[in-house]
This record gives sequence, structure tokens and C-alpha cells, in this order.
Amino acid sequence: MNLVLKLIIGIIAGILVGLYAPEFIVQLVFTAQNLIGQLIKFTIPLIILFYIASGIASLPKGSGSLLGKTVGLAYGSTIIAGILAFIVASNVLPELTASTVAEASHGGTAKGFIDIQITPLFDVMTALAIAFIFGIGISATNANSLRTTLNEAKDVIEQLLSKVIIPALPFYIAGVFAEMTVDGSVFSTLKTFGIVLVLALVMHWIWITVLYVTTGLAIGKSPATLLKNMLPAYFTALGTMSSAATIPVSLRANKENEVSDGVANFTVPLCASIHLSGSTITIVTCATAVMIMTPGLSLPGLTGMLGFIFMLGVTMIAAPGAPGGAVMAALGLLASMLGFTDAALALMIALYMAQDSFGTACNVTGDGAIALWVDKFAGGEGLTPITDKE
Repeated sequence: MNLVLKLIIGIIAGILVGLYAPEFIVQLVFTAQNLIGQLIKFTIPLIILFYIASGIASLPKGSGSLLGKTVGLAYGSTIIAGILAFIVASNVLPELTASTVAEASHGGTAKGFIDIQITPLFDVMTALAIAFIFGIGISATNANSLRTTLNEAKDVIEQLLSKVIIPALPFYIAGVFAEMTVDGSVFSTLKTFGIVLVLALVMHWIWITVLYVTTGLAIGKSPATLLKNMLPAYFTALGTMSSAATIPVSLRANKENEVSDGVANFTVPLCASIHLSGSTITIVTCATAVMIMTPGLSLPGLTGMLGFIFMLGVTMIAAPGAPGGAVMAALGLLASMLGFTDAALALMIALYMAQDSFGTACNVTGDGAIALWVDKFAGGEGLTPITDKE
């Protein structure tokens, strides 16, 4: 929660700078925003490359159909959640935010002292292609030295995220909100924030309910009892903001739901890495809101969003093990597929981080439904747990 508080302080500081600070302070804040933004854009393809390639290369051998069932169920859940989130958000948000968006006005503009461009080594789609080629190739050939190199490279990027980029986000957000204050759009944006966050939270619970009602009916157990047994995992994730840190509690909750030990030990850690339905709901909802709020961005129809949602489900595998990791992994797709500007990406970060703990709690609770389905289809197979992440 400390990072969320820091982001709130950054938003308040940015508004105060935009309203009252002398011009050279505003320029200094804009300069910091530019430098951090360029570093983020440079790092995004590296996140996707090393996290996805490492994840694919580390998938266990000898797990047979159980691995395929788990991955298929997790990906299907994530995609369906994203599609439903877009259908709801694209129909509800234009009505709820129409007045606040109309209130935005445009005042002056300001620039930083310098405008540095750090060109990424390759674009997002190239990173995805390389990640799949090397990930599948390493897994197929059992190239342990390359697997070790990938894991070490992933660790380097994770250190960059946890020690540099994530701590710098409040300054980046402060610059964005200072810019919005200068151009007169900040207060209408803040009004929309609350609407979007409430809608995302409601959709989390709707999706959890859908998962457990359908699962309970399919396996002949009470959905209310199944969900009640998962509540300790939900509230643990809410407090830790980490799927990985919640794994012990989630394992105990799944076993109380009578998931066999082998299936629980296999699916819970794996789903902590690949099943991010709650994060997907939030990203799709926030992206819809940002496209509505941002001049120059247009809201596509469902067919136009399907490609983004399908790719988002894959990219969630690259979510780093840090608060806000899911949205950091998604920034490249938002920019390349939906045309998000730097300001729009910063809004996404702020919106997502404000509810990160709720998205994580939805992810973890949804993992319990996946485990029940895998147990129904595959029975108890004694398998070794997968390496986890947030």
C-alpha cells in the first residue's frame, strides 16, 4: 500500500505544481517525467522478451495433459473476463463520464528543459516473437545454459523495475498531473477516476461470482461454500498485493475445497503466474476509460478490441513480480495496438495502481475455480509446483 500512497501524493503534488509553482519548477517536473517515461518505454520490450521467454522455457516436462488443461482454462478465463469487461465498460462508461469529459478545458502548455529520446532495442511484437521462439526452443532442446541466461536477464530487469522504475513512478505521475493541470483537464479526469475504479471493483466480484456459480454447478458443490473457503486467500492478496505471497493461504483454501493435493500443488503456483483475470478486467476497463477521456484516441468496437485482449492474455505471462507488474507488461500493447500516448499510459498506471490489490485478490480467488476444474478433468496427479510470481 505504500506505493499507492506515494502515487496519491504524486498526484496531489503534480496538481499543486501545475497550479502554483513557478515556471522553472514546472519545467523541472516535466523534465523528470520525460526521462522516466523514456526509460519505461525502453524497458517494456525487455520485460516482454525476458519474462515470457523465461516463463515458457521453465514450463515443466512430463506434466502431460494436466499442463495443457490448466493453461487452457487460465487463458480462456482471462480472455472471457477481458471481453466481458470491455462490453460492460464500453456501454457504461460513455454515459457515466460524458459530463466530466465535457468539462475538460485546455489552457497553456509547458515543456521540460530537455527532451531526450531513448529508442527501444526492438518493438513489442518483435519482443513477443523472439520470446516465443527462444522459450519454446529452449524447452524443446533442454538448453539449460540458455535457460539460465534468460532467468538471469529476467532478474536484471526485475531489479531495474523494483529499484528504479517502480520507485520513480510517483514522480512520473506527478509530471503527468502537473501537465493536465496546466492544460486544464485535471479535475474532470479525477472525477472519472472514481467511476472507473468502482466499476472495475464491481466487475471483479461479478466475474468471481460467475466463476464459482458455473464451477459449483458443474462439480455438484455449493458455490457459496466454495467461495467462502477462498475468502482467506482473497483478503490475504488484498493486503499483500501479491499472488506469490498468497500461495500458502491459497493452497490451504483449495484443499478445503477438496482439490486433491497433487492438483492443488501444481495449479495454484502455475495460475499465480498465468491466470490474471482480475488484472485483465482492470486493464481493459481502465483502457476503455482512458480512450474515452483522451483527445485523439478513439474507442474501437468489440471486434477492434479482440486482438488487443487476446494479446493481453498472452502478455500477462510477462507480468513482473512487483506491484503494478501487470500494467507495466501491458504498456507496450496499449501503445502499439491502441495508440496510447505517454500521457495516456501514465493515466493507465495511475488508474491501475489505485486498485492493484483488488485485482490481485480477484486473480487469486479465480485460481481456486481453475483448480477445481482441473481436478474434475484430470484427477490428482502428483506434480511439482511451478515457479511463481506476482
